[in-house]
Formats: sequence, C-alpha cells, structure tokens
Amino acid sequence: MFGLFKKKTEEDKLQDKYKKLMEEAYKLQSINRSDSDQKYLEADAVLKEIEALQK
Repeated sequence: MFGLFKKKTEEDKLQDKYKKLMEEAYKLQSINRSDSDQKYLEADAVLKEIEALQK
C-alpha cells in the first residue's frame, strides 16, 4: 500500500526495459532471426548498464 506512489529507480526502469527487449527478441526468433539478434544485442547493452549501476 505504501509503495503505491513510490517512484521507480533507474535500475528498476532498466530491468523493465531489459525484460521487454528479451520478450520481443523471443517473439521475433521464429519470424525474423536478424531482428531477433538485434533485440538480444540491445538487451545485452541494457544488462551491462544494470551491472554498472550495481557496482
């Protein structure tokens, strides 16, 4: 209840973005492999940003 109005941290935003990119990449995997690979690369870059924030 009290976390209802809590703002997301930068790390939370990046984790949401990473999850979204991974889902899109998975869906594109059977349709267009090159687009799927591009989404995986974008997700990897976001993951590196998350790791940098955690340090």
